[in-house]
Parts: sequence; structure tokens; C-alpha cells
Amino acid sequence: MNTERTLVLIKPDGVRRGLIGEIISRFERKGLKIKALKMLRLTREKAEEFYSVHRGKPFFVSLIEFMTSGPIIAMILEGDMAISVVRRMIGPTDGREAPPGTIRGDYSLSKSQNVVHASDSPESAMREIRVIFKDDEIIDW
Repeated sequence: MNTERTLVLIKPDGVRRGLIGEIISRFERKGLKIKALKMLRLTREKAEEFYSVHRGKPFFVSLIEFMTSGPIIAMILEGDMAISVVRRMIGPTDGREAPPGTIRGDYSLSKSQNVVHASDSPESAMREIRVIFKDDEIIDW
């Protein structure tokens, strides 16, 4: 078994549309364990730190504006190959191209407002978790 942790964000559009419970339920039903969960509003500084890998790209400013436009849900999920499992569950970035049955395929018609974010590698997961969560907010059980 290759137990991993990954970070998932339910973005402001997902929160606004009342999709929190549905999205969390999908991950739980898959067998992923929630290690941390909170609602927060990203500051501009925190959003820029989180998305620093995209700094300088044409969409960076609009991404930061979107991610700071309302509350988000942040969670750490753990399970066997959690990173790739979650990535398959959420689907491709562009909701218009995401297959039905994936979170983005079922709930997004956009590339920019695509309901969820998930870490794409173990290194990204570690960095992103450190940006969003303090050590004492992560529960081992």
C-alpha cells in the first residue's frame, strides 16, 4: 500500500453553489480518510503563495481574484495512492472536457471556475498543505 496525503480545495464557485457535502461525500465513499478540514477565506498574500508556481502566467491575476472572491473549503485526504486517485476523481482542469462522473465533469462548465483544486504530485501536496494547514490542525487517526 502506498499511503499518501493530498490537498483538496473546494473553490469559491463550489462553495457558492452548495456542493461542499456532495464533493466531500464522493471522497469519503471512495475510502479516502479526511485528516484535516476547514473553511477559510484566502487572503491575497496566501493565494499568491499557494499559486506561486503560476506567477507570471497570463491567468495568474484572475486566478488570485477568483480564489479570494469567497470562502473555500480546504481538506487533507489520505489513502492508497491518494494523489492520483483524487486527480482521476476530479477530472481534467477544463470542466467542459471532463468526463461525466468526475467532479468537474458533473459540476463545471469552465476552465477557470472548475469547482475544485487537488495537488498534482507528492511535492506539491507537501508544499500546499504547509501553506494552508498548521501541524496541529492535522489529525492522525
